[in-house]
Amino acid sequence: MSSFVLPGEAAPRGDSFDVAIVGAGPGGMTAAIYCSRARLNTVVLERNTAGGIMAVTERIENYPGFPEGITGFELAEKMKQQAGQFGADLREITGVEALERLADGTWRIVTDEDTLTARAVILSPGVEARKLGVPGEAEFMGRGVSYCATCDGPLYRDKEVVVIGGGNAAVEEGMFLARFASTVHVVHRRDALRATAIAQERAFATDNMHFVWNGVVRRIVGDTKVEAVEYDDLLDGSRHTLPVSGVFFYVGQIPQTGFVRGLVELDEAGFIQTDSHLCAGRPGLFACGDARAGLIKQIANAVGEGALAAIQAEHYLEALDFAARRASAGAAAPGRGAADAPDGPR
Repeated sequence: MSSFVLPGEAAPRGDSFDVAIVGAGPGGMTAAIYCSRARLNTVVLERNTAGGIMAVTERIENYPGFPEGITGFELAEKMKQQAGQFGADLREITGVEALERLADGTWRIVTDEDTLTARAVILSPGVEARKLGVPGEAEFMGRGVSYCATCDGPLYRDKEVVVIGGGNAAVEEGMFLARFASTVHVVHRRDALRATAIAQERAFATDNMHFVWNGVVRRIVGDTKVEAVEYDDLLDGSRHTLPVSGVFFYVGQIPQTGFVRGLVELDEAGFIQTDSHLCAGRPGLFACGDARAGLIKQIANAVGEGALAAIQAEHYLEALDFAARRASAGAAAPGRGAADAPDGPR
């Protein structure tokens, strides 16, 4: 790894790339496969390990090509291997701290380890589960507190659990938990769910799903693991204790886009705004995956966006190279300006 580079200095030899991809979830890994297969010098920077949320998903059954299903870890490893075989440089446990477009049009990327440059950047930093911040949430993480039902649901076979939230994620993951748990209590701060109508219909038809309306969880209690949750009734102010073995939080997601705030346009929730070609509003800057503003947060969708972002980055670089060749040809011909240079082969 190279040492830190001061603003305006060039990155050391070996740390200059055609494409830098920030994030190694399904979108970022797909972009890496497409870019490296196009023989672009590609680096992938991942703050944790490859796969993102996908890697901690217990079973994936809606991704094409795996009729028997596949674990998220296995799918992440396959994507990682596929990108690597085409030459992508995957750097895990490498967080991106800052991004800057230099005067020559290249991008300067500052990580927590070094600094590098790239002619194009694809942002795919992913999201993290929003924390509620109640007492016991952090203390019992991994000991009854979870943010992924598909990861941990089988651990709660014949036990009672709580799901906190009322959107699609809470309802759908609650129905998944209902396959294992004896009872799934859904605690929602309103008197109606926010999930889609079809999801609500299925949830209400699930016998072992019970709904606690106008409830707000105040505390998670236990000795060495979760034993109960305490919640308030917002209508009368009364407090109740619900004995459970597991607590699953679905109160929203936080896009990991702080490092590009002020550089790209973000929506009010912090998701990256792009055009239909996934351009993030700056030349050579693209975005894909869960951190991009959009309604669908699924692996298949992220993969499609990763492919499109990579193709757009490739087209962008081809245009730059063509412009450079055209300018060079014009400069080499005495008495001819760039505007008079030949178009070249078509």
